[in-house]
Amino acid sequence: MESEKKRIAIIGAGISGLMACKYTLEKGFNPIVFEARSGIGGVWSQTIESTKLQTPKDFYQFSDFSWPREVKETYPDHTQVLEYLHAYALHFNIFPRVKFNSKVTCIDYVTSSAADLHSWDLWGGSGEPFSPWGKWRLTVRNGQNPSASAPTDQVYQVDFVILCIGRYSDLPNIPDFPLNKGPEVFNGKVLHSMDYAAMDDDVAADLIKEKRVTVIGFQKSAVDIAAEVANKNGATHPCTLLFKTAHWIVPEYLLPLVFQGLNRFTELMIHKPGEGFFIWLLAMLLSPLLWIFSMSIECYLKYMYPLKKYNMVPTHRFLKQISSCMFTVLPANFYDRIKDGSLFLKKSQSFSFCRNGLIVQGESKPLLSDIVILATGYKSEEKLKNMFSSTLFQKCIAVSSTPFYRECIHPQIPQLAILGYADSPAILYSTEMRSKWLAHFLAGNFTLPTISKMEENVMEWEKCKRRDEKESYGRSCVSTLLQIYCNDQLCKDMGCNSRRKNWFLAELFAAYGPKDYKDLS
Repeated sequence: MESEKKRIAIIGAGISGLMACKYTLEKGFNPIVFEARSGIGGVWSQTIESTKLQTPKDFYQFSDFSWPREVKETYPDHTQVLEYLHAYALHFNIFPRVKFNSKVTCIDYVTSSAADLHSWDLWGGSGEPFSPWGKWRLTVRNGQNPSASAPTDQVYQVDFVILCIGRYSDLPNIPDFPLNKGPEVFNGKVLHSMDYAAMDDDVAADLIKEKRVTVIGFQKSAVDIAAEVANKNGATHPCTLLFKTAHWIVPEYLLPLVFQGLNRFTELMIHKPGEGFFIWLLAMLLSPLLWIFSMSIECYLKYMYPLKKYNMVPTHRFLKQISSCMFTVLPANFYDRIKDGSLFLKKSQSFSFCRNGLIVQGESKPLLSDIVILATGYKSEEKLKNMFSSTLFQKCIAVSSTPFYRECIHPQIPQLAILGYADSPAILYSTEMRSKWLAHFLAGNFTLPTISKMEENVMEWEKCKRRDEKESYGRSCVSTLLQIYCNDQLCKDMGCNSRRKNWFLAELFAAYGPKDYKDLS
């Protein structure tokens, strides 16, 4: 078969890499998966002890491979998630395709002439996945042989690359500090949440035992780590959560309500890229319903929890947080730990280090600390940019702020797709849809529009995003509230029926999930 002759490289064996491998195998390809670590699972293979899903498992499952019956929890823990991923890889015979301890250090596009790239009207010169004019050269560092004095590099040449390196790993975002006010003057230990999560549970527990720990940040990892430390150390060695911006923290029982609201009727209230007058008018008329929903959740959270007392009332709308994929689930006993003195909350616009702790803006005394954990996120775009040896492609990533056609194809980078990079409230669900779309594309079931058409499409989404950002909340992911709309576009490209329900009312008001897209032919 022609597909067997084409070489496809998949970089990363996390959730995205596993699905990319599975669906390309189904189309007759023989992909090779490069994984830098010794096992599959990506971020799920290195996480803190208390981590569990923050998405109801019905929305975080493979469309053709259900959770085991013995998993009864709505939010399985990280061990259960990792076991589920292993079962998936075994069931679809993915393990033989994976080269473990193989880190791709850079990728380089080899073509007859660099000028060809600028002259192409179609992606790759043809609008098809494989081009006769270029191939990718991958430099892979093999660290598998412990007896070798140094890791060895090997070069592979392939016809197509699928990047599945994720957003939340490998390259931590470390804040900059003025001279002599950074970690170098601190007598204690400073580490990023990535390093803390990579520790074995007993090592992490021993590190924080009877220590004054300060956690910086207020996103998922920061809140989870602070709660874990507070539960283990208690009030005798309280943990401090130091944050700049408060976010809405939602109890587990409210999340299913939010996800059930992600249906076609809700999407009628959202402005869409390139919408016509009637769709625009309908969104204008219905959008107050979204405002009412958002305000209702906010009022409920402020009534149920002492947000005002602890200076935790966010300045942005709850709906804005949903559209930015910032779901932070309330850890168990979080406010109980605050009440009993195991956890302190401090809000400040800036901080710096001193010999025995932190200098917090607005505080007269230092915040005494033995350990500071920086849960300050990752440099995801820089990590992606650094994969390319070509300065041309590096600039494409840096200048574009990573807008991708169908959220996985860069119009200016041929024969390459990026999966798992688009924000989503249910990353497995959204990435699986794009994995199916990509497999159809690789199989030749459709071709891409011209580069200019793809760039126009990307700009329409960018305009929609900028309009959505008027309320000043830091980041936006327009497709979050338009997941079904995005799936409709993918289905149209693949030649599949986008209407997946059995009758009209279900089509309009029932939530869409992975199982609705089980059989896409």
